[in-house]
Amino acid sequence: MRAPGSRILPVLLLALCGVAGAADFVGADSCKGCHPEAYEAWMQSKHARAVSSLSEQQQKDGRCLSCHSPDQVAQTQASVSCETCHGGGQYYSPEYVMKDPELARLVGLVDPSEKQCRSCHDASSPSLRPFDFKESLKAIDHWSAERARRAARTEAPATPPSTAKK
Repeated sequence: MRAPGSRILPVLLLALCGVAGAADFVGADSCKGCHPEAYEAWMQSKHARAVSSLSEQQQKDGRCLSCHSPDQVAQTQASVSCETCHGGGQYYSPEYVMKDPELARLVGLVDPSEKQCRSCHDASSPSLRPFDFKESLKAIDHWSAERARRAARTEAPATPPSTAKK
């Protein structure tokens, strides 16, 4: 037989993890240094302007902000930012962590899923057209340019040292 409080402990631990998660946000500017192409693509996206698409009254409505600026309390950036989709970056943002994809995911980096997107892009949204996940991914593509740059950098031949006399 279990002790009376044994069921409460797991629930309490989950709740504490959620509270601690609010401090994990480092802001989109922290991502910009290593991911400039992704940052620029995000800046041009509707996600970056999600709050400004709302009326003044809607910007005060928690029901609207839950999707248009879900992490506003936890971060200084309003709207849907990098960390809204990829999780708070405090632990995965250091360069040495990001170089190890398995470690980055282990400490909080999230690969967004269709289910995660549908938490806002769903049939109950007041002004949303039908949501096609695959097409929507194309609209928010912020990884292709960066991947191409990185691939070009690794494929570029090493420049031999100059043999000219000085």
